[in-house]
Amino acid sequence: MEMLTGERLQSIARETARSLPGVSHGRPFVEKLDVYKVGAKVFLIVTDDPDEQIITVKADPGRGHLLRDQYASVTAGRYLDKRHWVSVGAGEGVTEELVTELVRDSFDLVGAGR
Repeated sequence: MEMLTGERLQSIARETARSLPGVSHGRPFVEKLDVYKVGAKVFLIVTDDPDEQIITVKADPGRGHLLRDQYASVTAGRYLDKRHWVSVGAGEGVTEELVTELVRDSFDLVGAGR
């Protein structure tokens, strides 16, 4: 199985986010952070830095811990609460399906008001 590039990982995350209902996006914090929201709540941050091609998503704390243990390229969330957010970079085992699932789960968690 071919490993995703950082660019592809970010493209998948953006495409998934744009396909979800009620999503808006912009750059409210700094120019290098592409922020996706549902209502007023952030559920995805895509870092526009060629040296750091990551996405940051909300995750259930237990799942976030498991993801960090399972994938070397998943770390505690940058910019946000380290317990509830994970940052994901391209790496071994990180697939298109996983990225899509993480973005959808983040959308669901934020949309549910958690």
